[in-house]
Amino acid sequence: MKLTFQLRFHTEYGQSLWLTGNPEILGGGDEARAVPLQYQNEHSWRTTIQWPDNAQSGPKIAYHYVLRQADGLLTHEWGDKNLRPELFQHDEVLLVDSWNPAGAFENAFCTEPFQQVLLQANRTAVKASAPRVPTHTFNVRAPLLGKGQTLCLLGGCAALGQWRTARPLLMSRPDGAEDFSAQADLSGQPFPVPYKYGVFDVERGVFVRFEEGANRVLEDAVAPGRHTVVHDGFVALPADTWKGAGVAIPVFSLRGEASFGVGEFTDLKRLADWGARAGLKLIQILPINDTTATHRWRDSYPYAAISAFALHPIYLNLDEVAAGANKARLAKLEAERRRLNALDAVDYEAVMKAKLAFLKQIFPPQKASTFARADYRRFFSENRRWLEPYAAFCHFRDRFGTAAFNRWPAHRTFRQEDVAALTAEDSPARDDVEFNYFIQFHLHRQLRDAAEYLHARGMILKGDIPIGVGRHSADAWQNPELFRLDVQAGAPPDAFAAKGQNWGFPTYDWPRMRQDGFAWWRRRFEQMGRCFDAFRIDHILGFFRIWSIPADAVEGILGHFVPAIPVTPDEFTRRGVAFDRDRFTRPWITGAVLEEMFAADAEIVKRDFLVSGPAGHYSLKPDFATQRAVEKYFAAREQNERNEKIKAGLHDLISNVILFETKDAGGQQYHFRFAMEETLSFKALPSQTQAVLKELYVDYFFRRQEAFWRAEAMQKLPALKRATRMLVCGEDLGLVPACVPGVMKELGLLSLEIQRMPKELRREFSRPAAAPYLSVVTPGTHDMSVLRAWWTEDYRRTQRFYNEELGRPGEAPVECGPEIVQAIVRQHLASPSMWSIFQLQDLLGMDEGLRRADPAAERINVPADSAHYWRYRMHLTLEALLQAEEFSRDLRRLLEASGR
Repeated sequence: MKLTFQLRFHTEYGQSLWLTGNPEILGGGDEARAVPLQYQNEHSWRTTIQWPDNAQSGPKIAYHYVLRQADGLLTHEWGDKNLRPELFQHDEVLLVDSWNPAGAFENAFCTEPFQQVLLQANRTAVKASAPRVPTHTFNVRAPLLGKGQTLCLLGGCAALGQWRTARPLLMSRPDGAEDFSAQADLSGQPFPVPYKYGVFDVERGVFVRFEEGANRVLEDAVAPGRHTVVHDGFVALPADTWKGAGVAIPVFSLRGEASFGVGEFTDLKRLADWGARAGLKLIQILPINDTTATHRWRDSYPYAAISAFALHPIYLNLDEVAAGANKARLAKLEAERRRLNALDAVDYEAVMKAKLAFLKQIFPPQKASTFARADYRRFFSENRRWLEPYAAFCHFRDRFGTAAFNRWPAHRTFRQEDVAALTAEDSPARDDVEFNYFIQFHLHRQLRDAAEYLHARGMILKGDIPIGVGRHSADAWQNPELFRLDVQAGAPPDAFAAKGQNWGFPTYDWPRMRQDGFAWWRRRFEQMGRCFDAFRIDHILGFFRIWSIPADAVEGILGHFVPAIPVTPDEFTRRGVAFDRDRFTRPWITGAVLEEMFAADAEIVKRDFLVSGPAGHYSLKPDFATQRAVEKYFAAREQNERNEKIKAGLHDLISNVILFETKDAGGQQYHFRFAMEETLSFKALPSQTQAVLKELYVDYFFRRQEAFWRAEAMQKLPALKRATRMLVCGEDLGLVPACVPGVMKELGLLSLEIQRMPKELRREFSRPAAAPYLSVVTPGTHDMSVLRAWWTEDYRRTQRFYNEELGRPGEAPVECGPEIVQAIVRQHLASPSMWSIFQLQDLLGMDEGLRRADPAAERINVPADSAHYWRYRMHLTLEALLQAEEFSRDLRRLLEASGR
């Protein structure tokens, strides 16, 4: 068969277009073997292939186009086009295609949550008529048609009805297909043929409207023996009309009457019952991966996973696992379950101790029957790649008493044969390892069951992918080459953490990950897609650049962005400032500095921690030259206010620098310390030097990096987005590079818009009414106080918010009453954004009878506190929430009034 691919696309000088697909003749999915297209004119490129008979073997033939820039950067169009089997009955086929930009709004509605759940009820079965010998097939997408509607085709020739709307050519959409399709016989018709798509109400049998814009034009006339397939992309109809609302709460925070002191996956069903009744369409949760590193409460931090794939055992519902006689064993735990479930907050250690002890009791009698199940065998086969190393890691963690594999007496280096030996018939460790298989099987089964329950209620589940994994994790043990284990990830200082954040995670070796097409990340997305419909990429800015902190630092302030274009000594000299390496890179310590920082304790600091130098300057003793060394010293000392003050002061001394030097760069590359102007080192410089440093600082952080960081992101994010059909959202908060919004828009990634964290300079608050359509708006996140607590934190700020954002005159009320909370919720519901998502605490704040007495107790996390205990729980049960029918009705009315 002769197959011609023709793409309607306008290119610029230096650009070229390529064709790639899963058949070998199209490169077998390898973009390096893509087929080049030839330039036809300024609006069209094409290539013709003699398609061999064996090339159409396989269940699905998919292809798409790739734009290559002059510098080699590749841009893939979004999604694949398919060659249907019936095309191969023709001797010649012409494919007239349209480029699908990733940022098109309509693509969001082609993701699985919309196609399988949210828009499923709108699909209308239509049987379209077809001529005996069609010459053309028209394909187009319209994901937002209403229930009972279909597309129709009209045009300026007899075969297309001469624009008459009374009897248009109806289009059909087969089950599972995204395209509406219609066939026509255009033999003998005058070309070019103008045409348009329209909306037709099948139930009423009436034409509704034409699509917007100018007429489409079909240029290629009918040729003997040739069939033409037109892929017209999306119909020209409004694509920003769908809006939904959701609720956000961590799973551990749920409280059911049958819970075991912590929220469980099964509790998501009760939350979905309430959410569906209230008119919500989405439940958003925090990360749920296993974080068991120490078996202590510090493992409650959900972003420090020991596996990017394994789920946390704390979320397992024991009643659904126990079978037969083990139900009686579970009954013996009822008193402890009731005690834990009555607590105001999660007792992490007690819950984990009780659950794991019970699971270890029931595993031996239930092992054989579980492992014989077909769904277990399927689970094991699909997840074996990560499951076996994870289970071995857990075994070694407990056997050696630490998750820090670099301190294990054996097996520090991962070897597959060592893992296999653990489950050999004669291995004493076999049951211990397989115990983790057992737990993970039940966890994944319960989560999948909960997700399917949400779908049946017309709701979707949104997860959270942390930017990092634990330094001492199964992933780092199994794939150390993918991580930079010599540094720590974090975030620069902001309004929530004055010294920055140090998350402790290793950073990624992105060049190494790129070598295999980001396979680890693609597997991670695939795993998420088995249970989730949408996900939030935590700290998506890390795909542009990550805040990298030395391993010997405690505070995030000592980090800098990686990758980043450094400053060089000659940039200083060109501006008339001699580059003094020691002055700029070493802590500036003088008597005046010590008096200001330590006051009465200055002499103690001089005596115990410093070495006196020339001209009244000091340096740190080698034993205290790093923040980690200082931490270690004071950890062995009495914990009192004075020692804490001295420790904090020493941390500040160490960070009292202007530049960080790049290792192994021969003294030619440097990075600015964040908030340089606030350091005493900077303030002690001559004004001329300060001016030069300010100029370079602004250029370093806000100018020179933009194109570089954009290129970094475009090497990663497009490939990762193509790996999933979930709806992808990005947490783009913090110090946001100017290139980020453009990349998010170009790729169709939903941004996060928080009223209290404006992205626009010189604004105190962002306005939900100004949010882009592809976004999620929210009054706050788990890292913030809930609305009612925030209201009382800064009265002057609250007064400005009350007058300027809520538009109300007079004095702001002292307390944030239900009416104020509702006004803020209404603002967000009225936003043009696709999604409005609210913390459950804020929604309950609209009801005087349901709101918690102390709003400060509803905060989930304090980012500035690296040792925060994540233990917040709802103060009322999900059953009580379901019984609050008036509240549910009122919320539903709010949503319906806003079009959500």
